[in-house]
Amino acid sequence: MRKRQASARKALEILSTGKSGAYDAAVFELDESTRQSWEEQIAPEPEDLDEDEDPEGDEEPFTADPTALAQYLKDSVLPQLAKHLGFIENRHLIREHVLGEAVECTKLESLSRYEVHLDRKLERMLTMLLRLQSLRRSKESD
Repeated sequence: MRKRQASARKALEILSTGKSGAYDAAVFELDESTRQSWEEQIAPEPEDLDEDEDPEGDEEPFTADPTALAQYLKDSVLPQLAKHLGFIENRHLIREHVLGEAVECTKLESLSRYEVHLDRKLERMLTMLLRLQSLRRSKESD
């Protein structure tokens, strides 16, 4: 990803010089996947158009010139790469957020002991309440 980002930035630098042949040099500088995605974005030549084909999107296709390539790199490729690099750099945080923070096993033992202790107290309290209730009923019936 970083190599792809570096090649896109270098291509932008080449395009910003405005020299003749800058477009070809910039396209050559791009990595293979970026070059392929750029070629897919370029409008086909009029003789290459098939009359039966409908355009797939509402967006206008780019033309094969330095301005369009620079716009494509600035507006599409570099922001997308920055977004993906952010995901990669924060991968551990994202994983922790998705999976939740696990409780250490050593802490679970003390929690389970405390839970058992509270369960026993609750059982004793309920037993006492039931005895008191039965005593009241027996006194009321007498």
